[in-house]
Amino acid sequence: MNALLEVDELAGALANPRFVTIDCRFDLLDPGAGARHYAKAHIPGARYANLDRNLAREPDAEDGRHPLPNPDDFAAWLETLGVSNSSFVVVYDEGPGAIAARLWWMLRWVGHERVAVLNGGLARWRANGLPLTHELPQFERGSFSPVRINAGWTVSAAELEERLEAGDVVLDARAAPRYRGEQEQIDPVAGHVPGASNLPFSECLGDDGRLLAPRELTTVLANAMRGTEARNVIAMCGSGVTACHLLLAINSAGLGDGRLYVGSWSEWIRDPGRRIATGSEA
Repeated sequence: MNALLEVDELAGALANPRFVTIDCRFDLLDPGAGARHYAKAHIPGARYANLDRNLAREPDAEDGRHPLPNPDDFAAWLETLGVSNSSFVVVYDEGPGAIAARLWWMLRWVGHERVAVLNGGLARWRANGLPLTHELPQFERGSFSPVRINAGWTVSAAELEERLEAGDVVLDARAAPRYRGEQEQIDPVAGHVPGASNLPFSECLGDDGRLLAPRELTTVLANAMRGTEARNVIAMCGSGVTACHLLLAINSAGLGDGRLYVGSWSEWIRDPGRRIATGSEA
């Protein structure tokens, strides 16, 4: 199933009760901003998902900032948004899909394939003059159960070190200054995992904010993946969120499904014994 949906396709499906649209706007530096923006204006019928509360659980002492929730808890929350196993779910954020891709990935993680990211997000929707509303949607509770748990799609910190030694490719989706350790406004330690290469998720986007076409994506990804099959590619970032955008890109390019280091950099640095690299070299 295509991982992307264009804005005109969603506009034509707003009246379809089997479509459930979820607004994932979120600002890591201002966690309440997404909900405020949603309250002011959102795509008609869209529900709201909060990254901290709904797409992650409260972290333990050893976790990164956004550990995955229990699958059953995740399923129960989806039901409160009217999502059922028969639903086609469309997820969006302000534009690039960096937050929305996390929910896209999570739904597929529990076996729900009927999900797509709105290509270009709300920015593209606005640019096309499509309607917005501040009214809250009315809907019935859904009935959702995980189809399967794709446990092999995630890796732990210990597994990450093992896979690096085995030759797997680890791609860090953060902006280059954060990867190099020059800037770090979110986590207390700067740098990157030794052996991880940098592929900012923004490099998979066109000037219009949409994901690059499959042929262009393949070129970008082929350079980063160095001939490695998708199943041996591990995406990471600050906390396992924007890394999902790289997995979206890999999937959209028709290359398969990579794996996610959920804890990512914010988990890696919890253990002072783990090595840290800086600069542009992996």
